[in-house]
Amino acid sequence: MEQSNQEPGVPEPQQIHMELRTAENSAAHVLPKLHAMKETNPHLTLLDVGSGSGTISVTLAKVIPDGYVTAIDVNEAILPRARANAEMAGITNIEFQLGDVYQLPYADANFDVSFCHQMLTHLKEPSDALREMIRVTKPGGIIAAREGDLETECIWPELPGLIKFHKLAASMIKAAGGSATGGRQLLPWALKAGVEREKITLSYSTWSYDTPSDKKTWCKSNVIPCRYEFEINND
Repeated sequence: MEQSNQEPGVPEPQQIHMELRTAENSAAHVLPKLHAMKETNPHLTLLDVGSGSGTISVTLAKVIPDGYVTAIDVNEAILPRARANAEMAGITNIEFQLGDVYQLPYADANFDVSFCHQMLTHLKEPSDALREMIRVTKPGGIIAAREGDLETECIWPELPGLIKFHKLAASMIKAAGGSATGGRQLLPWALKAGVEREKITLSYSTWSYDTPSDKKTWCKSNVIPCRYEFEINND
């Protein structure tokens, strides 16, 4: 596995956009449920799958200060950066581990909440991943996902370079076995995983890059501004 030469406390250039992600801008669909659940159980346990450099994980841990977040990623090289982000934020109710969503190293019914963001779209078998997330989630808990959809990306002006970049980003995801239209497929992926339709709640949100600093970040990153979300009640 290729290792990063970057210091744990300093992000790689391509991580700059990733680390703009927080629970507020990337997991807003699950926050009301978390706040409601912690009223009856302040010691919630949450699994964040494909956590990357951990900024969403860290801000989720802030939401459940008496609970605990376990964040995993298949890329071992990113874990030191994730731990550094947690340390800089002063968050201690969290741990980062190496883990594969297809074979989660946890017992059945282990977590109150299982969450992922921009992870399923990169997988060849997203339904198998969801099935594993369901397995480790307690009855009465939730499984929440948020995925982008490159075909909903809107750019203006439609400069040739931007269009070329858009096509390249989509082709790279497809070439790796993923789907560039993952957001719209969340429902069929969940159904294929065996979830009953009435247990699935769907939503949709956008992310706009219009300020000079936002646009500078966008031009250095692979950005998907339109995202679909779902939530499964694991009853």
